[in-house]
Amino acid sequence: MTALASPDTREDVDLHEAANPDQPWQTVVWNDPVNLMSYVVRVLQQYFGYSREVATRLMLAVHHEGRAVVAEGPREQMELHAQAMHDYGLWATVRKAPQ
Repeated sequence: MTALASPDTREDVDLHEAANPDQPWQTVVWNDPVNLMSYVVRVLQQYFGYSREVATRLMLAVHHEGRAVVAEGPREQMELHAQAMHDYGLWATVRKAPQ
């Protein structure tokens, strides 16, 4: 007989955060030692529809600063963006936007 898994109970959940769906979130792309800069530019252009100039500026921020915010909006959408970046082989996370 196998034991049932207990539900994930996170005690560090901010109830104000859960009650505020309008809180903006960000998708952050991180620098990695694998992907070429030209590839990152191409991904940002293809997925987000950014111009070459905007995609290049974001890629340079990733390269020089270690990360760049590539999108901001509702949490669910930012999670989809982060997953898409993972599917392209880029490192990405989601975080609350600073207020």
